[in-house]
Amino acid sequence: MMAQFNFTGRAANGDLTSGLIDAADASTAAKMLAGRNVTPLNIYEASEDDDNNDVIKKINFFTPKVSLEDLVIFARQMYSLSKSGIPILRAVNGLADTTNSQRMQVALRDVVEQLERGRTFSSALHQHPHIFNQLFVSVVHVGENTGKLDAAFLQLSDYLVREQETRKQIKSATRYPIFVLIALVAALVVMNIWVIPIFATMFEKFDAELPLMTRFLLGMSDMFVTKWPFMLVVVGLIVFAVKRYLSTDAGRYKWDKRKISLPVIGSVLERTLLGRFARSFSMMLVSGVPLTSALNLVAEAVDNSFMGERILNMRRSIEKGESLSRVAHASQMFTPLVMQMITVGEETGRVDELLGEVADYYEREVDYDLKNLTAKIEPILIVIVAIMVLILALGIFTPMWEMMGAYKGDS
Repeated sequence: MMAQFNFTGRAANGDLTSGLIDAADASTAAKMLAGRNVTPLNIYEASEDDDNNDVIKKINFFTPKVSLEDLVIFARQMYSLSKSGIPILRAVNGLADTTNSQRMQVALRDVVEQLERGRTFSSALHQHPHIFNQLFVSVVHVGENTGKLDAAFLQLSDYLVREQETRKQIKSATRYPIFVLIALVAALVVMNIWVIPIFATMFEKFDAELPLMTRFLLGMSDMFVTKWPFMLVVVGLIVFAVKRYLSTDAGRYKWDKRKISLPVIGSVLERTLLGRFARSFSMMLVSGVPLTSALNLVAEAVDNSFMGERILNMRRSIEKGESLSRVAHASQMFTPLVMQMITVGEETGRVDELLGEVADYYEREVDYDLKNLTAKIEPILIVIVAIMVLILALGIFTPMWEMMGAYKGDS
């Protein structure tokens, strides 16, 4: 039974050619192409391409994005495959068939097509910046040029695993405070919609003058009960306006600058960013990326526009001829201990090693801070709960005590 096969190959003059061919199987198709003086590069049934188109059609707004875990798995698998000597085209094609992420599958299929057209692996990955960032692509590019692609993917997998662990630690440390805040908001809504209206009905029967705190609670409850559509619209507009503002360069820069100075969590965020800076900078230097180019890429990797601007200022100063230790000191980002490590690294020609030590130092600091974060936030949460209970007590029980006192006085 004949079937249609898509093929990509090179003609006798070296030009790339592609098309469809009818054959009993892929082997027969290859022999037929060889008879036409075409060297086949890739042959697959047309139905496979249709399957890929079906996957593309299934991708929509609700399709999960490529996670950090997917990138870790991809980097580890590429390290194993490239170290085993398997050709890149075959390796990527195989990973496209086995990945569980639809977006990753479509991206890898496209990478395979671009490799067949003669593109380099790094330039093919560069066509998908939402999955493979500039730092990822640059390390792969250096690995290609030096013939150490397996080492490049090993470095990337180690870097991504550390990044994954840091994110897990942050989520774990903030889970309890977020849960408490959600519970407080839920309690506030329940209290205003179902609890306070019962007391409001009772107070109306006594027809007495109510204290200021009680009138405030009754007014807030009335707003929750009668004006909730208006409140939802206002909240929606505020969320939209904030997101719109943070999507601008100026808004993101101001927020990125402000959040590292927040009480309690600001110092943790700053150390996390500095650890990411040192780790990614070290990896880029080990990979052989030039110093100024590495700083340019690391500015994007820290994912903070305020910190990124300071790193770019370091790069501009180095381009003017200043030393790394001098520009690092001028940036005022590092502690004296870290500055000593950077200076020693520059003097001994082991900047990449010492930056790795700096990254380890900041990661240990972040790990310690995250373990104690809950203990630092708990007093703040207790104060918030105490204020809510105090307001409720003053607003509800004070008029009740006054009414009981008036009743006893009359009797």
